[in-house]
Amino acid sequence: MSSAAVQLIQQDDQVVVDNGIFQLRLTNPGGTIVGIQYGGIDNLLELNNPILNGGFWDLNWSEAGSSGTRGKFDTIEGTSFEVITKSDEAVELSFTRKWDPSLQGEHSPLSIDKRFIILRGSSGFYSYAIYEHTEDMPAFNLNETRIAFMLKIEKFRYMAMADDRQRFLPLPEDRLPPRGKELAYPEAVLLVDPVEPEFKGEVDDKYQYSCENKDNKVHGFICFDPPVGFWQITPSNEFRTGGPIKQDLTSHVNPTTLAMFVSTHYGGEDLVIKFAPGEAWKKVFGPVFIYLNSVVDRDNANSLWDDAKEQMKNEVQSWPYSFPASEDFPRADQRGAISGRLLVQDRYISEDCISAEGAYVGLAPPGATGSFQKENKGYQFWTKADSEGVFMINNIRPGDYNLYAWVPGFVGDYKYEEAIEITAGCEIDVGDLVYNPPRNGPTLWEIGCPDRSAAEFFIPQPDPKYINKLLVNLPAERFRQYGLWERYAELYPDGDLVYTVGTSDYQKDWFYAHVNRKVGDNSFKATTWQVKFKLDSVDQTGNYTLRVALSSATFSILEVRINDPDASPPEFSSGLIGSDNSIARHGIHGLYYLFNIEIQSGKLLQGDNNVYLTQSRNTSAVHGLMYDYIRLEGPPTPTPI
Repeated sequence: MSSAAVQLIQQDDQVVVDNGIFQLRLTNPGGTIVGIQYGGIDNLLELNNPILNGGFWDLNWSEAGSSGTRGKFDTIEGTSFEVITKSDEAVELSFTRKWDPSLQGEHSPLSIDKRFIILRGSSGFYSYAIYEHTEDMPAFNLNETRIAFMLKIEKFRYMAMADDRQRFLPLPEDRLPPRGKELAYPEAVLLVDPVEPEFKGEVDDKYQYSCENKDNKVHGFICFDPPVGFWQITPSNEFRTGGPIKQDLTSHVNPTTLAMFVSTHYGGEDLVIKFAPGEAWKKVFGPVFIYLNSVVDRDNANSLWDDAKEQMKNEVQSWPYSFPASEDFPRADQRGAISGRLLVQDRYISEDCISAEGAYVGLAPPGATGSFQKENKGYQFWTKADSEGVFMINNIRPGDYNLYAWVPGFVGDYKYEEAIEITAGCEIDVGDLVYNPPRNGPTLWEIGCPDRSAAEFFIPQPDPKYINKLLVNLPAERFRQYGLWERYAELYPDGDLVYTVGTSDYQKDWFYAHVNRKVGDNSFKATTWQVKFKLDSVDQTGNYTLRVALSSATFSILEVRINDPDASPPEFSSGLIGSDNSIARHGIHGLYYLFNIEIQSGKLLQGDNNVYLTQSRNTSAVHGLMYDYIRLEGPPTPTPI
C-alpha cells in the first residue's frame, strides 16, 4: 500500500503540511510550530504555557563587548515565507528574517533562513537553518542557539535519553513555590510538595540529563495514552561547537526537548561566538530530525525508545542527506574524506611507538593546538581510532582545517603540522602520524588517569535530602547528583585533603572537585590540598617537572607550592581561569587545561616532600577545579627504558 502524497495548505496566517502520517502546522510568516497532529493526539505541543509554547528556533545574544554568557532572547520570527520545494514526494518551506538595521538592539544582527522538510512516507520532519553575518552588520555576541519543543504537559511525562537514563518527570508546577524550593541556583529545585507524592524529596535539575556531543543523538518523551513517542534525532555533530565531549542539554521537565547547536554550557564564556563589525560568516545548523512513533498496546510503550534508537541509526547512515534544497548544505559527492594512523611515542614507556588506541581524532578550523574545544564558528568532524590507531573520517565539508587529536592515557594535545584542504571527492591519506606527549623524565608518581575527566576520583554519596532517584542505582552517573560539592567539608571537617603517595588510593582518597569550604552564610574559605611523597635522593643534574591536568575550572586560581605552604609568590599560579560551571552542573568535566611546572631540584628534599595545591579564590560554593591527572617527573635520563 503506497503512502499518501505530501499536501501543502497555505492559509492567511498559517501553513499546514500533511503527509498522511502526521500534520505539521506553522505560523506564516513567523515559522513557529504551533501544531503537530499525530497518533490520535490533536496536538503534541503545549500552547498554554505562560512564556514558551510550541516548537521554535531561538537564540540568545548580547552587544559586542558584553561579558558573561547571557543576553537577550530572540525568537527569530520570520518576516517572509517561501515554498522552496513542492511535490508529492517532498515539501521544503523557508521562513526568512533578513537583517533590518532599523531594529538594531531589538534583533540579533543576523539574516536567518529557517527550513522545514516533510517527506512522503516519513514519520516526522526535518529542520535546519542558515545563519549569516555579512559585511554590513554590526559586531555582537551569539551566546546560544537551538530548536526547542514544549510538549503537551498532560501527555508527555516519561523522558528517555539513554538506556539507563529514562524516567517519569515531575510537573512544571512542582518546580514553583510553594511546591518547589530553589536551591543554590534556579535550575536546581527541591520538590517539597509535588502534585504526585512519589516525587517528594527529589531534586529536579535539567543539567542532570546532560550528555556529551558524541552521544547526544536521540532523546525525547513517551506518552502512554495513547502510546506515542516524540524524539529529537541529531545524525551528525558537524555543526555543534566545542568538540566531541562538550556536554549539553537534552530533554527535561516542562516537558521540553532541545536540539542545542551553540551554547556555553560546560564551556563558559570561551564558547560565546564573538563577531567583529562586518565579519563575513555563514553556517548551516542541522538538519535534525523530529521523529514520531507509536504502538497499539500501551503495555509496549517503552519499546518506542528502542524504535527511536533504530531510527537514529538509520538517520546517521543517511548522512549527509540528499534532499535539503539549500546549496549551503553539501551532498555526499561534494564532500571529502581523510584517513591515517596515529601512534604515540613516549620513550619512558616503550622504546617503540604505541598505537593510539581509542584516540579522538578530528578536523576543525585552523587554530592553535587544542583550540577545537573553544572553536565555535566553523564545522568539526570527529572519530575514534581503532585498536591499531587507524582512523577514517568521511563526509567532510570542503574547507581548510587542522587535524587535532588526543589520546586517553596520555596528557596533552596533538596537532598535525600540515594544513588540510578538503575538496569535493577528495580522499586524503596522511599516513602514520606520531604524537610525542609532554615528557621530560621518568614518572616518580602519578594521581589519576589522563582521560580529561574527574570520574575516576572519589565521588561521594549524595546528601539524602537532595537526591534524584534515577541516579541512585547508577554508580557511573553518581556525579550528576545535586550538591556533592557540599560533602567535602563533611568529609574533611578539621582540615583539608592530604594524599600520601604510595599509601593513598585516588579512587577513595582524592575528592572529585577542589572546592571552597563553607564557613558561614555565603562565606567561604579557600582550601589547600597536600600531596606527600618521599624521594630516596634528589638528582641535582636537572630539574623536575610537575604536570597538572585539569578537567574543569570555574572562576578559579590554582596555586602550587613546594615544601612551603606559605611561599610567596607560589611556585606556580594559573591566574584566574575558567567559567565552565561544571561543578554546579554535575558535569565531571568541562574545558581541559594542562600546566607544566618546572621545579628546581634545590626545592626538593631527600626524604619527605609536600606539594601544596591551593584554589585561592573563595567567592562561591560551586567555584573550583576538577583535576584530570597529576604527575611528577624526574630529570631527563640518558636511556629512558
